[in-house]
Amino acid sequence: MPYVLQHKHTSQIFTCRLVNHYGLTYYGVKFWDEQDDAEEQSVPFLQSAGIKEPEEWGIILLEEGEMKLCNVKLRNDPNFLLYWNDARKPEVRRSAT
Repeated sequence: MPYVLQHKHTSQIFTCRLVNHYGLTYYGVKFWDEQDDAEEQSVPFLQSAGIKEPEEWGIILLEEGEMKLCNVKLRNDPNFLLYWNDARKPEVRRSAT
């Protein structure tokens, strides 16, 4: 099951450029397969991504299909931000920048 980063106040899911197992770059949800890995690596990862307040991000568990749906909704477009709502559905919005 994928563990992902969610902003505690906005419900935004952390997305960025990633490389899949074929070596292809895509824009999608940053995830870890194991909770221990997510807990250990999330703060250093966020800091390396330029996030100044990593403590504002928490780790949540998504089902595999939910994460895949999130990536589909993003359309490989870094102009979209992803939010996870209380109905457990992804919501995308255009970035203000």
